[in-house]
Amino acid sequence: MATLAFSSSLLSSPPSNFSLPSLSPLPSRFSFSHSSALSSSLSITPSPLTYPKSSKRFALSALSVKASAAEKKKVLIVNTNSGGHAVIGFYFAKQLLGSGHDVTILTVGEESSDKMKKPPFNRFSEIVSGGGKTVWGDPAEVGKVVGGAAFDVVLDNNGKDLDTVRPVVDWAKSSGVKQFLFISSAGIYKPTDEPPHVEGDVVKADAGHVGVEKYIAEVYGSWAIFRPQYMIGSGNNKDCEEWFFDRIVRDRPVPIPGSGMQLTNIAHVRDLSSMLTLAVEKPDAANSRIFNCVSDRAVTLDGMAKLCAQAAGRPVNIVHYDPKAVGIDAKKAFPFRNMHFYAEPRAAKEILGWHATTNLSEDLMERFDEYVKIGRDKKPIKFEIDDKILESLKVLVAV
Repeated sequence: MATLAFSSSLLSSPPSNFSLPSLSPLPSRFSFSHSSALSSSLSITPSPLTYPKSSKRFALSALSVKASAAEKKKVLIVNTNSGGHAVIGFYFAKQLLGSGHDVTILTVGEESSDKMKKPPFNRFSEIVSGGGKTVWGDPAEVGKVVGGAAFDVVLDNNGKDLDTVRPVVDWAKSSGVKQFLFISSAGIYKPTDEPPHVEGDVVKADAGHVGVEKYIAEVYGSWAIFRPQYMIGSGNNKDCEEWFFDRIVRDRPVPIPGSGMQLTNIAHVRDLSSMLTLAVEKPDAANSRIFNCVSDRAVTLDGMAKLCAQAAGRPVNIVHYDPKAVGIDAKKAFPFRNMHFYAEPRAAKEILGWHATTNLSEDLMERFDEYVKIGRDKKPIKFEIDDKILESLKVLVAV
């Protein structure tokens, strides 16, 4: 089980299977030290129980084995209709179907909306052809949307705050759903002088995802939380590697804030879906656990640019700049955080026997092939923020 350690009293009536909130940070079983964070932080820390270890490592091929009748689960995925997380539900549905489970994916909104014309939604026929069901509607009325169907597992891959997720949690509990999974975010970790982030590190108490995590832990018997970071993969509708490709194929400089040596974590979405699938198939091991849903290797920002150039078979011209000196918002100018920001999947490896398969050198080559296939390398693109940066640095751009 997990123990919730708060810097202030945040739960009015803690459940019987959880330790009472403590005003002092609890010791983590991981080697990272925790800074004293009072009113602005919350630490969700694994209990001192010994994690079960396994020498067995699970590759994707191992997960494709059909589930037996006794293991077969009925899974409902409540999926967002926008943002980078939408692709997680798509891959998770396909992996579950490949493993022999029943899957229904409920996407927010209407099937006829323009959003459904974009990836990954325009590929939902792959889910249907694999035996899955697709429905659309309002998660606040999830019971009506699914027509009273029964499920063993629910994954909420939509909400970022308690108002959005609470109706799904409450419906799942009242409907007898055995296991509840939630896609949170590694972005809730407070910045640390001791990267990487590991499960149990201090998080931002005012983050919406944190409120959801607390509520699920308070009311649900069998639950697991997953905190992803950046991801790549076919069907992703949020730019990651594409940002670099856009500049590299047009022989433009690639402006990177800071030194370019900042570390981050970029995982292929198949690794996220394999971790989720293991949680479904190992509910006892996953119960009351928090998992960093990330790759097991970091990459520098400069390194990402170089790997993208390698995948494209082109040279790369990296230029560094100080966002404050240039007078731009780095969040609008660059797809990653301008700082060390990466987590490690220690809990998934140790508890679930999970194995990462992300290989950026190979995965980015596949992504570049698709980039060219859809014609994005020929698409007219404006680089107004880049131009402002390059002008301040007096870097010439070929017309």
